[in-house]
Amino acid sequence: MENFDASLSPYFRALLGPRDTRVKGWFLLDNYIPTFICTAIYLLVVWLGPKYMRTRQPFSCRGILVVYNLGLTLLSLFMFYEDSAPASVPLGSQESTEDSALKLQSRDLSAPWPAHCSWLPGNVPSSLHLHTQLVTGVWENNYNFFCQGTRSAGEADMKIVEVLWWYYFSKLIEFMDTFFFILRKNNHQITVLHVYHHATMLNIWWFVMNWVPCGHSYFGATLNSFIHVLMYSYYGLSSIPSMRPYLWWKKYITQGQLLQFVLTIIQTSCGVIWPCTFPLGWLYFQIGYMISLIALFTNFYIQTYNKKSASRRKERLREHQNGSVAAVNGHTTSFSSLENNVKLRKQRKD
Repeated sequence: MENFDASLSPYFRALLGPRDTRVKGWFLLDNYIPTFICTAIYLLVVWLGPKYMRTRQPFSCRGILVVYNLGLTLLSLFMFYEDSAPASVPLGSQESTEDSALKLQSRDLSAPWPAHCSWLPGNVPSSLHLHTQLVTGVWENNYNFFCQGTRSAGEADMKIVEVLWWYYFSKLIEFMDTFFFILRKNNHQITVLHVYHHATMLNIWWFVMNWVPCGHSYFGATLNSFIHVLMYSYYGLSSIPSMRPYLWWKKYITQGQLLQFVLTIIQTSCGVIWPCTFPLGWLYFQIGYMISLIALFTNFYIQTYNKKSASRRKERLREHQNGSVAAVNGHTTSFSSLENNVKLRKQRKD
């Protein structure tokens, strides 16, 4: 496996340039093979799982689903806040240019995990602490909305890199979405869109983390984390039967996802129009990927909501027409029975 990965590295370098050394040695990032194998296993389970479950009873998974969706809701919430909140040093100050460079030199960039919370086993960062940083890191460090390079904010960049590693890792956790569908025999939810989105995101973010792990990469992850707060809270609540009648916002989550893709295209296009040190090739790729998601999600929205509402309108129209006919028939029947009664009375008189 190592030889195979080593044979891929020259092609990656030729196509994408040198890797970002700040993530060297981080869990799952040194070699592409683990990410590729995880994706291959995921696709194999998608193919074989429904066949295996075909003759078996579905699993409820209710308790696990509540915990799983709650966990991903909290993870997404903390990532969103962490990605957009500021650090203590404003960009452009003397501290951010000189002292932060010294801090970066003193950091252990070879640590196998993003550096946070040394009290955890293996120096694994606390997701709660990390998630208090995508919004804060961007906001307080005056990240430029129009274009932000990957090495222009010193220590603040490392803060974003650490949070985005968790974002990458969360894409691996989200494979469980599909596995739960299979176990519960909800195969209608395993669509081309679902599999495409899950399988590609993990792989794309492996490359992002190795070449552009901060700077302009923050925006899409921040929006997606916010959308996932809404989405996983919905799924968590929907796994509780008594809550289902009160859940009304599923349609608006899909609308929010579409809005997220449009906003990401706009923000990415700003980096193309007003370029900085962020590589243009990545911006073009992101625009193309967002367009593919817009096409797939729009088709899903039309199939799920517009066609359903149209069929409901037709059903109501039929019910209304049938009701009218029934009323007419009822009136006619009553009138006929009245005539018969009159005839019977006449016969009695005779």
